[in-house]
Amino acid sequence: MAIVGAVTSDFEAQLRAVSLRVTRPRLAVLAALRDHPHIDTDTVIKLVRADHPTVSHQAIYDVLRALRDAGLVRRIQPAGATARYESRVGDNHHHVVCRSCGAVADVDCPVGHAPCLTASDDHGFVVDEAEVVYWGTCPDCATGRTTQ
Repeated sequence: MAIVGAVTSDFEAQLRAVSLRVTRPRLAVLAALRDHPHIDTDTVIKLVRADHPTVSHQAIYDVLRALRDAGLVRRIQPAGATARYESRVGDNHHHVVCRSCGAVADVDCPVGHAPCLTASDDHGFVVDEAEVVYWGTCPDCATGRTTQ
């Protein structure tokens, strides 16, 4: 039980650090994203409502927006895929996406500290983020494909 309390305290501290009120829906969304990285809004709603059935869909959408705007959550949307949310923020990591099942996993920058932020020609832009998406087939789909 102490772990649950410590995690809740961490979430509370994160919310307070960005001047957001601590609410049960916000804590529940943060917990869902911690336990299930790269999930879509419908999955967040199902997970939150499993423990808090009175929380409305709109409230969860509002929480996701507030957490994203505060920098506690990142929204990713690989081309042709449903938007997903993750709580890994503060670094410039990338993603690998399975073309077959849509599974998403984190990929750290391959060399050094965020080398992709140095564009060959930035056209005068101040670059603060880069999105790289690697596409392929996940191990489960690759195994399933070879055994069929």
